Amino acid sequence: ISYLFIILFLKNSWKYHLHCQMILRTLLQSYQLYKIKGVKLMEVFENLKANLVGKNVRIVLPEGKEPRILQATKRLVNETDVIPVLLGKPEKIKIYLEIEGITEGYEVIDPDHYAKFDDMVAALVERRGGKMTEEEARKTLREDVNYFGVMLVYMGLVDGMVSGALHSTAATVRPALQIIKTRPNVTRTSGAFLMVRGNERYLFGDCAININPDADALAEIAINSAITAKMFGIEPKIAMLSYSSKGSGFGENVDKVVAATQRAHELRPDLEIDGELQFDAAFHPQTAALKAPGSKVAGQATVFIFPSIEAGNIGYKIAERLGGFSAVGPVLQGLNKPVNDLSRGCSSDDVYNLTLITAAQAVH
Repeated sequence: ISYLFIILFLKNSWKYHLHCQMILRTLLQSYQLYKIKGVKLMEVFENLKANLVGKNVRIVLPEGKEPRILQATKRLVNETDVIPVLLGKPEKIKIYLEIEGITEGYEVIDPDHYAKFDDMVAALVERRGGKMTEEEARKTLREDVNYFGVMLVYMGLVDGMVSGALHSTAATVRPALQIIKTRPNVTRTSGAFLMVRGNERYLFGDCAININPDADALAEIAINSAITAKMFGIEPKIAMLSYSSKGSGFGENVDKVVAATQRAHELRPDLEIDGELQFDAAFHPQTAALKAPGSKVAGQATVFIFPSIEAGNIGYKIAERLGGFSAVGPVLQGLNKPVNDLSRGCSSDDVYNLTLITAAQAVH
């Protein structure tokens, strides 16, 4: 709007033409950047969609009456084989979707009138192992759609859950940790980001969950990130990041990364993992030749494991804002069954994309 006022004021001068050129150039550059990033990011999700054809994966969306969830449901039904399972009042949800031309391909469950509710209560009491009475379980399942959704996942009635458009991360993740829990030999969940720029694809972890993971936790994060990377079509070459490369620096934080690398090798000797490495040694071949000669990972890493959430969170945002990468995530890793958390500021496209990722995790 400010530009328009300037143009109107200067329309009879040479400055008018100069401003027009500046605006057109800026718009063209923005469009070209969007086209490059948008198309490549779209390819990622097209590949996920292709791998889900015929699988009929069922993903529960507990915030069923939220407009962003309903818009994403429309796309999921029209464009994928994923079956959205919405929680809420069927009459309200179906009216909205019917107006949008959607009459099938999704399901609605009303927690207040659910035929298997008593079975769910019993399963929740058993799973909580004496930490919740039957009365408390009934109250929780009536009042908290995230617990209801997680129980659908736990009981095998759906394959995964996506929530968080109206709830905090804690409200979404806590039921998953209490009920679905982590896979065998995994002590915690972690959050990874897919980073996309042009033909480049990398995975950053942990950027969302663990504040200061110890060596064992870092090893787990590395192994779980390898699984996530493969889901996105990335061949994992895992760099354990530090401010030191192969003994160039000293300190407890360096020792932690060295120990984490050794532990990861012990757990998964089949994976290509190396550390400790500075980011330039992990990413840049010429630097790798100087700082980590002979490494099978240095200079060609595709998965980057940060030593703390502070480093990971800053790192992915620098890559996104300064490096021009698109960041997709966080993708929660390490759970027995997939549950993912939306930002409360998410768009319907974010819901659609994270649902596809969750479905892909369920079949990977």
